[in-house]
Amino acid sequence: MSFVVPELAAPLEAFATSLGVGLLIGMERERRPDSAAGLRTFALVSMLGCLFALLGEKTGGPWILAVGLLVISAAMVASNFSSQQEEQYRGFTSEAAIVITYGLGAAIWFGYATLAVMLAITTTVLLYFKAELRQFSERMTPKDINSILQFAVLSLVILPILPSQDYGPYSAFNPRQIWWMVVLISGLALSGYLALRIIGARHGAALLGIFGGLASSTATTLMFSRHARDHADLVRMSAIVILIANVMVMIRLGFVSSVVAPGLAMQIAIVFACGILPGVAMALYGWKILKDAGDLPMPEVKNPTELKTAVSFGLLYALVLLASAWLQDIAGNKGLYIVALASGLTDADASVLSTLRMFNLEKISGGEAVIAVTLALAANLVFKIGLVLSIGGGKLARHALPGLFAIGAGLAGGLLLV
Repeated sequence: MSFVVPELAAPLEAFATSLGVGLLIGMERERRPDSAAGLRTFALVSMLGCLFALLGEKTGGPWILAVGLLVISAAMVASNFSSQQEEQYRGFTSEAAIVITYGLGAAIWFGYATLAVMLAITTTVLLYFKAELRQFSERMTPKDINSILQFAVLSLVILPILPSQDYGPYSAFNPRQIWWMVVLISGLALSGYLALRIIGARHGAALLGIFGGLASSTATTLMFSRHARDHADLVRMSAIVILIANVMVMIRLGFVSSVVAPGLAMQIAIVFACGILPGVAMALYGWKILKDAGDLPMPEVKNPTELKTAVSFGLLYALVLLASAWLQDIAGNKGLYIVALASGLTDADASVLSTLRMFNLEKISGGEAVIAVTLALAANLVFKIGLVLSIGGGKLARHALPGLFAIGAGLAGGLLLV
């Protein structure tokens, strides 16, 4: 039995959500002694936004919302003027949060409660991590800022204007689809690159392996092979970092595969899991040594969103697409597998993505796609083994190769299983 009048249920829910949003943001502001407002103020402002949205809708006067915003703005200006008179200027953060809270209350009334709650959580996180965000900003170099801006250009400027239409032989070239792959890979690489910049080398080799694998497993393998060659006492540490980085390649490509070709996600996940599990087991085996590691060098990762790098990847991806389609046309599956092995040696991403693209176009079956993806990853693993042997030497090989071979054997077993 309901104790709430039916026509009041929706409004009460909206105001309750507004109250919760205001309390959430206000709770963070309450703990700040320099804040212009606290728990009660933010709760009231959020409900005021919801109330003015209700009145504007019922009276047919959308200007009522604007009047409420002007009233709140005037009150904040008066409060700030008073603070300046007392030489206690607090900044504008709390005032901006109040305006956002008012808007969130209005959005809840108009039916965007889920979005408003998400934005409220985001606002609270931004307010709470003030010190951490300031430290991150201070540590940013011009190269880091340049990387972020270039990624914005790649994803928000170039991608939307490209045509989504197939061109060329075998209809292999779709400009927007090719550039979407560039954006996806560049975004993952940028995440790993920035994570490396944030954590530095002082937080342990395990994190360097994880984020180094996201940014560039090849660069990480190369860097720590050199490190093992120059520092004999940290050979085992370098081996574990290399192993973790190469495990992350499978996790990263597994995520990419689930986004690009959801229909293959389960089969690829099974194959990759068979490679990940022995890799993780070998990494855990060396975990105790990792905890005792000193400072390790940062992998020398190039700007992952540089236009030249992005265009080069896009061209490589397009060429692999064309070569795969052509060779499969004249040689069947053998041609596809040859391209996967050859291109996977230096760039598993381009090979995997081109294979997934052909699967989406129904030019190859799911089984053929899984085999080609696995071959590309295996070829890339062989390339990393070559780096370990040629640069790191015998000592590093004795510690790193068992784990890398275990990954390869796991991939082979997973392929047979699928």
